[in-house]
Amino acid sequence: MRTVVAVLAGLAVIYFGSRGRSVDEGGGVSGGVVLLAVLAAALTWHLTKPGTQ
Repeated sequence: MRTVVAVLAGLAVIYFGSRGRSVDEGGGVSGGVVLLAVLAAALTWHLTKPGTQ
Protein backbone atom coordinates (compact mmCIF):
# COMPACT_ATOMS: atom_id res chain seq x y z
CA MET A 1 0.00 0.00 0.00
CA ARG A 2 2.91 2.35 0.73
CA THR A 3 4.19 1.89 -2.78
CA VAL A 4 0.85 2.75 -4.34
CA VAL A 5 0.52 5.92 -2.26
CA ALA A 6 4.10 6.99 -3.05
CA VAL A 7 3.62 6.42 -6.78
CA LEU A 8 0.32 8.33 -6.75
CA ALA A 9 2.00 11.25 -4.96
CA GLY A 10 4.71 11.37 -7.63
CA LEU A 11 2.19 11.16 -10.45
CA ALA A 12 0.10 13.93 -8.89
CA VAL A 13 3.13 16.24 -8.83
CA ILE A 14 3.88 15.45 -12.46
CA TYR A 15 0.24 15.98 -13.45
CA PHE A 16 -0.17 19.32 -11.70
CA GLY A 17 3.34 20.42 -12.67
CA SER A 18 2.64 19.94 -16.36
CA ARG A 19 -0.87 21.46 -16.41
CA GLY A 20 -1.26 24.95 -17.76
CA ARG A 21 1.80 24.87 -19.98
CA SER A 22 1.07 25.88 -23.53
CA VAL A 23 2.57 24.33 -26.63
CA ASP A 24 4.62 27.51 -27.12
CA GLU A 25 6.37 26.89 -23.79
CA GLY A 26 7.56 23.51 -24.94
CA GLY A 27 4.90 21.47 -23.16
CA GLY A 28 5.89 18.25 -21.48
CA VAL A 29 7.51 17.84 -18.12
CA SER A 30 10.64 19.70 -17.07
CA GLY A 31 13.47 18.21 -15.08
CA GLY A 32 12.51 20.26 -12.04
CA VAL A 33 9.01 18.78 -12.01
CA VAL A 34 10.44 15.27 -12.23
CA LEU A 35 12.80 16.03 -9.33
CA LEU A 36 9.90 17.36 -7.25
CA ALA A 37 7.89 14.23 -8.08
CA VAL A 38 10.71 11.98 -6.91
CA LEU A 39 11.08 13.99 -3.72
CA ALA A 40 7.34 13.87 -3.07
CA ALA A 41 7.29 10.11 -3.58
CA ALA A 42 10.28 9.63 -1.27
CA LEU A 43 8.71 11.84 1.41
CA THR A 44 5.44 9.95 1.13
CA TRP A 45 7.29 6.65 1.38
CA HIS A 46 9.08 7.86 4.52
CA LEU A 47 5.99 9.33 6.20
CA THR A 48 3.88 6.20 5.64
CA LYS A 49 6.51 3.93 7.22
CA PRO A 50 4.94 1.71 9.88
CA GLY A 51 6.02 2.55 13.40
CA THR A 52 8.00 0.18 15.56
CA GLN A 53 6.28 -1.17 18.63
